[in-house]
Amino acid sequence: MTEILRLTPDDALAMLLEGNQRFVAGTPEHPNQDAARRAETAPAQSPFAVLFGCSDSRLAAEIIFDRGLGDLFVVRTAGHVAGTEVLGSIEFGVSVLGCPLVVVLGHESCGAIAAARAAADGGSTPAGFVRDVVERVMPSVLAARAAGHDQGEQILHEHIRHSADLLLERSRVLAERVADGRLAVVGLSYRLADGSARLVAAHGLSRAAV
Repeated sequence: MTEILRLTPDDALAMLLEGNQRFVAGTPEHPNQDAARRAETAPAQSPFAVLFGCSDSRLAAEIIFDRGLGDLFVVRTAGHVAGTEVLGSIEFGVSVLGCPLVVVLGHESCGAIAAARAAADGGSTPAGFVRDVVERVMPSVLAARAAGHDQGEQILHEHIRHSADLLLERSRVLAERVADGRLAVVGLSYRLADGSARLVAAHGLSRAAV
């Protein structure tokens, strides 16, 4: 696990995307999923990335990025909306576990975004706490439309960028680590049909990585 601790933000993203390429190609290696890895990680964890994604059942992080036990510190909410518990969890992954990369993972056909678009068009807003999720996604829908973008993918990318920006705006821990080069915060957009994840937002990566 000492090798993971030496990863730069660029290295961590490259490792993550290489795993996704294997998943897309149908040639996964299923690393770190055996009894030896289970025993190795039992005393402590050293993940190389925090993955903050949507709760959608089709976004199982360790599968779509072909990783295993102890590799990813995963935080998931519907529509990847960030409250204090989410921010605290992400900060834990970065400041305590030492992850050099935070990934915001959004995806096409997101139900939370669809509900926010419907509400913005005058439709009914969901009841209960689902309403809170929709209200947190709404700023992204309105910002995209204000910029003249109303296609599903355009709104998705706006929401991913908004979520990544929000993490840095609200968390001094994350912002300071990005500023001094110890951390990158990126946004990835996932396509359900082919399983690919592509970069749509980046803070703290080198020019070469972008």
